[in-house]
Amino acid sequence: MLKAIHAQENKAAAKEKAKSVIFRLREMKLNKAADKLENGLEETLTYMEFPSEHWLRIRTNNVIERVNREIKRRTRVIGTFPDGESALMLVCARLRYIASNDWGKKRYLNMKHLTDMLAEELYCEAKIS
Repeated sequence: MLKAIHAQENKAAAKEKAKSVIFRLREMKLNKAADKLENGLEETLTYMEFPSEHWLRIRTNNVIERVNREIKRRTRVIGTFPDGESALMLVCARLRYIASNDWGKKRYLNMKHLTDMLAEELYCEAKIS
């Protein structure tokens, strides 16, 4: 049911779907789950205020998880570190490598979509004024 809310085309449709999900949860006597969904809905749908091309990348944390997996992979090879400084040095070295490598230079979001959206909003505001 939660996936259906996030599969909607826009924020208004997602809110409507959320209302029906909340109603169904209450029918199933899952009042705490319904309350949790109702209280956190606005915060959960914040990503829908951005261009739709950015939605998937904003609402997930895949990039952070990938970096964490890479650090974990490198630290497992070492096993036990003599002190915190050496562990920190390894993590920093890995982050520097990622930042300098092609993997760290890829654009995560295409900002053209965001600038187009802002330009459209400014045009609408100027038209109203």
